[in-house]
Amino acid sequence: MPRYSDNTVDIIGGGLAGCEAALYLSRHGINVRLFEAKPKWFSPAHKSGGLAEIVCSNSLKSTSPTTAGGALKNELNKLGSTLLGIAEKCSVPAGSALAVDRDRFSGLVTDAVKSRGNIEIVEGVVERFDTSRLTLVCAGPVCHDGLAAYLAELTGERSLHFFDAAAPIITAECVDPEKSFFGARYGKGGDDYLNCPMNREEYLAFYNALICAERAVDEVTGGDMTVFEGCMPVEVMAARGVDALRYGPLRPVGFRDAGKPYAVLQLRRENAEGSLYNLVGFQTNLKFGEQKRVFSLIPALHDIEIIRYGVMHRNTFINAPTALNADLRLKKHDNIFIAGQLCGVEGYVESMATGLMAAVNAERILCGKSTVVPPRETVIGALCNYIAAPNVDFQPMNANFGILPSIDGVKKADRKKAYYDRSDAAVGEFVQSLAEHG
Repeated sequence: MPRYSDNTVDIIGGGLAGCEAALYLSRHGINVRLFEAKPKWFSPAHKSGGLAEIVCSNSLKSTSPTTAGGALKNELNKLGSTLLGIAEKCSVPAGSALAVDRDRFSGLVTDAVKSRGNIEIVEGVVERFDTSRLTLVCAGPVCHDGLAAYLAELTGERSLHFFDAAAPIITAECVDPEKSFFGARYGKGGDDYLNCPMNREEYLAFYNALICAERAVDEVTGGDMTVFEGCMPVEVMAARGVDALRYGPLRPVGFRDAGKPYAVLQLRRENAEGSLYNLVGFQTNLKFGEQKRVFSLIPALHDIEIIRYGVMHRNTFINAPTALNADLRLKKHDNIFIAGQLCGVEGYVESMATGLMAAVNAERILCGKSTVVPPRETVIGALCNYIAAPNVDFQPMNANFGILPSIDGVKKADRKKAYYDRSDAAVGEFVQSLAEHG
């Protein structure tokens, strides 16, 4: 096993995975060189100059102990995640989900990284790097084309990709209070969401305008529309059938005191002040003028004021089953870790998790120890094993209980909590083992 004399780890990418990794290594006395392309180069998805910029939804998903997202957050807390704690400090109301004020979150993470004396931030695009150095590549799914090409060269595989989209952000003032109401589905979260109901005629007028609206697809994708099912543009979903949205983001259920709306769009707070909202589930790649025209057909949004339009961007990820081990190291270059969405996980918290595990293993290598993978009974361990397992049609994966070993002998109604409890016990034993045996 190689030894490293300068006690320094290189991290490429200042997103969620890269910052989580940098802060972990810094706390453990390891020097970090953090390479960040901004502000010298911005991807099509990025707008601000800060680290850990959240570019799509501001939701980090559920905290409930009956969900995989809740289990993953619990695991990260026990493993010592810094970013999850920051996210909780700048949360905005979102029912049982953890949503953040994205500008405050980025600002706090940036301050945390810059406050560490043993983290050096190096600005500029990285297209190639020294494979003899211990390196964590956390450049994200919209990394520079030059770096993506170099990773394809290193892995012997072409870089894979799909197309991802973000939802518009609007002002709170533009929402008609007479045509909207506060509340969460089934009462989960009090008045955390602002709801925009539609009757059948209003919905059909909106639907017909949406499916006929002009898209910007060709400008971004060249006609290729390989989309990620978990973050599908609303116009692509609508094209699957007139009721597709009513069984998806516009489902009209769970509102006991709102009569019987035919469809309901939910708006979630974008910042702590509640002056901005995002359209939940309304990722889109419509042209900007079309977004304003079509979404203003929703009665509560007739005077819609869009602060940030929805956009689509290419997401890149490596073919992890052929290129990556479960400890997140490249099979052909064991000095190199791949973490974040680039390694084939999908989601903000999943990115933090892989960044943290890559950092744990980088520290172990510096100390002359073998790398580790959390138990498969944990969500983190299941994700690491999923991306490394043979798979001829590999696609990025969110946290979910389906990738964990099954639990037998438990009633269906109790199964999700049983998965959570088992993951809690397994991660506790894993953390204790690391502390006792290294």
